[in-house]
Amino acid sequence: MLKYNYFPGCTLKTTGTQLEETSIKVLQQLGVELVELPRWHCCGTVVSLSSDSKIHSAGAIRTLIRAQETGDNKLVTICSVCYNTLKRVNERFNTDEDFRETLIKFMDDEEPYEGKIIVLHLVDIIRKIGLDNIKDAVINPLKGLKVACYYGCLLLRPEEFSIDPSSESPRILEDIIASVGGEPIEFPQKIECCGSFETVHNPTQIAAMGYRIIESARKNGAEVLTTMCPLCYFNLDRTQKIIKKTNPSFLPLPLFYHTELMAMAILPEEISLKENVELNSTVLERIYS
Repeated sequence: MLKYNYFPGCTLKTTGTQLEETSIKVLQQLGVELVELPRWHCCGTVVSLSSDSKIHSAGAIRTLIRAQETGDNKLVTICSVCYNTLKRVNERFNTDEDFRETLIKFMDDEEPYEGKIIVLHLVDIIRKIGLDNIKDAVINPLKGLKVACYYGCLLLRPEEFSIDPSSESPRILEDIIASVGGEPIEFPQKIECCGSFETVHNPTQIAAMGYRIIESARKNGAEVLTTMCPLCYFNLDRTQKIIKKTNPSFLPLPLFYHTELMAMAILPEEISLKENVELNSTVLERIYS
């Protein structure tokens, strides 16, 4: 079994536990084990929003040092925010001498980071496994379930760190859904921003942005919406709850992480959907019938 160092980050231990649980189980079934770092720190998240800040990057560099200590030069993330942050900080460390020297001096209690860790996203591992091997592992296909694949921003931007060769017209998530028997549908909002961290102080605006995404997916034939990003999931889930309170006629769209859909097809006896059971009941009945 292939093994990779794994950095979970904060969200996957709190609001994104279903993403972590299903990712680990699906990969195990496909012959890959994620080995959680024995010590890890918050990735720093705000670094993506603070181009002039060096100290905000300390958390990310400390995490990369933790990976360096294992002797393995590859580090896998599942959270899109962690991936974006670690990838960008790692690149800056290796290309910006002033930034690198400042961080090394600031963290004089650590062994110097050598800049050699390769940051990977879960999708990179799925791509390495191969879609044909995923198809072979399916025992309960999604039976043509019409799925809107929503990417958001952080896995595609900036372009040089995109998980897909095309940051404007990505296909990797659609290919994954098709490999487990779903029918991916196209919709124009699939790479639009969900509002990101604005959800903290402007939930009304986030609800409006989320509504456009959800209705775009529905109008293009989606039966469910899927995402790889725990922040997008949080915002879209919260959006539907806000809209439902103010507009009782609104029909929520079932929302799943992509690894939940993979687990339904590959590990149907082990998947436990803890949230939105009532909302998802029709979908689950169709898949498991």
